[in-house]
Amino acid sequence: MKSWGWCVVIPSLVWAGGSMGTAAWAEPADEPLEVSEVVVSATKTPLPITQVTSAVEVIKGEELEQKRIKTVVDALRLSQGTTVFSNGGPGTNATVRIRGANSAHTLVLIDGAIVNSPTSGDFNFANLTAENIERIEILRGAQSMLYGSDAIGGVINIITKRGTGPLTGSAFMEYGSFATLREGGQVSGTKGPVDYALSLSRWDTSNFSVANYRRGATERDAFHNWQGSGRVGVTLPKDGRLDVTARWWNSDVFLDNVTTTSKFDVLGSKFTTNTLILSAAYEQPLTSWWSQKLTVGQNHERLSFDGGSVRRNIETGVVNQLSPRTLSDIEILNRRIEWQHNFQIGKPLLLSAGYQYRDEQGDNPSFQPATSPTKILSSHAGFAQAQVNLQDRVLFTAGVRQDSFNTFGDATTYRITGGYRIPETGTKFRGSYATGFRAPTINQLFFPGFGNPDLKPEESHGWDVGVDQSLWQDKLFLSVTYFHNDFENLIQNVVAGALLRPENIGEARTQGWEASFKVDVTQQLSFRGQYTYTSNRDLTNGRRLARVPIDQASLGVSYKPIPALQLHVDYRFVGARNNDANNAPAGRLGSFGVVNASATYDINRTVQLFGRVENLGDQQYEEIIGFGTPIRSVFGGVKLTF
Repeated sequence: MKSWGWCVVIPSLVWAGGSMGTAAWAEPADEPLEVSEVVVSATKTPLPITQVTSAVEVIKGEELEQKRIKTVVDALRLSQGTTVFSNGGPGTNATVRIRGANSAHTLVLIDGAIVNSPTSGDFNFANLTAENIERIEILRGAQSMLYGSDAIGGVINIITKRGTGPLTGSAFMEYGSFATLREGGQVSGTKGPVDYALSLSRWDTSNFSVANYRRGATERDAFHNWQGSGRVGVTLPKDGRLDVTARWWNSDVFLDNVTTTSKFDVLGSKFTTNTLILSAAYEQPLTSWWSQKLTVGQNHERLSFDGGSVRRNIETGVVNQLSPRTLSDIEILNRRIEWQHNFQIGKPLLLSAGYQYRDEQGDNPSFQPATSPTKILSSHAGFAQAQVNLQDRVLFTAGVRQDSFNTFGDATTYRITGGYRIPETGTKFRGSYATGFRAPTINQLFFPGFGNPDLKPEESHGWDVGVDQSLWQDKLFLSVTYFHNDFENLIQNVVAGALLRPENIGEARTQGWEASFKVDVTQQLSFRGQYTYTSNRDLTNGRRLARVPIDQASLGVSYKPIPALQLHVDYRFVGARNNDANNAPAGRLGSFGVVNASATYDINRTVQLFGRVENLGDQQYEEIIGFGTPIRSVFGGVKLTF
């Protein structure tokens, strides 16, 4: 399996560089309705988590706020089955893998808009801060039946907050290590049928080296990030609803040049990202048994890269000029339209059918002649799904999808899940089998001197079985899952004459098990933890896959000794792994464990003090060879609520 972007912060090849209107299940009339957390991403209909037969995890916005977590990727580092690595410090490329699949096999949506890059295939989480986020749903396993291309490994669905109650405003300011300054504000509320939630923040840091300073890097690299987010909803007649959301960020991150063979401090190298994500969703019940939802989304990015003017080899000390200076100006666009209808057929059966159109575009006028046309990937898809619930005990879903692309033709995928629930004991057995695919990217198809227009989609099939157990009136929750995935037609680079050329020659397998627990000892004290074991193999050569640790885990504790004070401690462990697919001894990375701690103290209803310590034990480690990671870092600030 190919590991993208291993040598520099940006990809090495760049062409262009709520809830539905009807309930998912009807409860028997002679039983009380169950109050349970609802998940949408597993079936694209609201479903109590107790009835979900897929492997899913939910991270709530309240948890992000309480722990003072800065970015979404920091939260994902603690989640089950996910592997997160970044190429250096704040603002550098950060991608997520699920169950050992490639980062391009994880589909990421923000309020219904697909944000995976049409050129590299994955999503760079580096600039996505945690403000104004309601929840993050992480769906593990192949999900192409519902979501199409890019969902081989799983789906990460990020949902913006919805305003509630009277007008409320807050503002915060934080200062800390690496000359870090963060500030921002939020307002939310409702006015008649309209609700709103808006936020704006800024993040500046100037004293972090992208190349690991312990290897001799002396030049420091700054990161600047502006970010705005908003959601406005309107309650319509006859239980209808319209939501419009937007998220924008503009960031500058200064870079070094790090590869497996050489490592450089670079003066003036900078990567600028300007992103605007827009989406809208219209939900409307048409009858008591028929509802529809129309979703439109667009992700537009402008990426500019300056390779810098001078570099210094941090191992030899040799300084040389960079001439000509590398410049790149990339523009990418990702559009999606989906129209879904749900039909409640009596109490036990819910049928869903939908249509999706997806359009991906990429252009790099600074690299190619201005007359060269923008490259476009487009697809039409139809999907259908049946959900069966018999007395809230026997749970079953099955669906099929057909995608038609303008580049390689058609792809058919399906997914089946089943479960048996025992409400009296809080036990649920579940399992699934699914197929998946990922379409070739614009880079892989069209990059001059490299692209291969004859590429076929990557494919997968996988299954999992698991059991969930709730005890002590839901104060203790336990979960264990075994998973197995096979990947075929993986796109890998091969030598063709004097050039590299992508071909469908790769095969890989990942399998293992996941275990997690949550326990509320008292109202003031709770623990949670997860462990993931991932056996992985490149079946073409018998080697282990790049950057996939066999063992990873996290453990957290939350304690509230008095009503005004909250304490949180999280431990993250990542096992040994190989930096690249060659499995060379020089590319072997050892295991590491990092402890983060945070605290908040409410002076009164208006003023809150907070603090956070990252890498409390000052662990010396590298996520990727040659790139920097934080030393012990201390941050503190104040939040005002009005």
